[in-house]
Amino acid sequence: MSDIELAPIPGGTVGLHDARRNTHRSVEVASFEIGVYPVTQEQLAEILDVPAPHPTRPASDLSWLRAVHFCNALSEWEGLDQTYFFDGEDVSWDVTADGYRLPTEAEWEYACRAGSTGPHHAPLAEAAWTSADGLSAPRPVGHKIPNLFGLFDTLGNVWEWCWDFLDPARYDDYRVFRGGGYADDAWSVRASVRRGGAPRMHHEDVGMRVARGAFNTPGRAQGWSAQADRERGSLGEALPPGWTPRGR
Repeated sequence: MSDIELAPIPGGTVGLHDARRNTHRSVEVASFEIGVYPVTQEQLAEILDVPAPHPTRPASDLSWLRAVHFCNALSEWEGLDQTYFFDGEDVSWDVTADGYRLPTEAEWEYACRAGSTGPHHAPLAEAAWTSADGLSAPRPVGHKIPNLFGLFDTLGNVWEWCWDFLDPARYDDYRVFRGGGYADDAWSVRASVRRGGAPRMHHEDVGMRVARGAFNTPGRAQGWSAQADRERGSLGEALPPGWTPRGR
């Protein structure tokens, strides 16, 4: 198949800001690997036997559930341990497995920033496909400049699914996607903006990027923990609906 190229990401620290809750937290991220490019239509088709009318464009119109199934199928293809386990549509992550998976939200933002502290790793027109380009569909991957980790298209083109829940107190099973898409304006195409959707939701501007990296503590890794998910889900706070508020 068309190889998934991974970049090694050194460990470090990333600051995460949840603007709806007005909370900040600092996350220590251990070293891991992440895709140099978003998964392409060609790569998705070779594993899941789906059409690829534009092979070099990012795979999009892709639900979170299809994304995690792709990760498991790709792991099986390469003889790696599967990362995700299913009980109906409830998905659990074996953090000790060495197979392919979605990045956590902390991993994604850390990889996207590549040491930058501003909203973009470069001038936006050079780094990302956005609404300013007047596009009607995603563009082939790898045609904007990469960040300092050598990653392409982390901003713009298509949003990318992460492992984490968006806000289980309000949105139950919604999962996070990050990075902005080809039809979004500059406000949305920033390293810190959070959006999300239901596991079966799919849109033309939402795709994925794979990661790899195993960890020793079950139920907790890279800024995520199952216990924190349960605690957040029990809060029942009446926050306003939506995602990252404008101006944040």
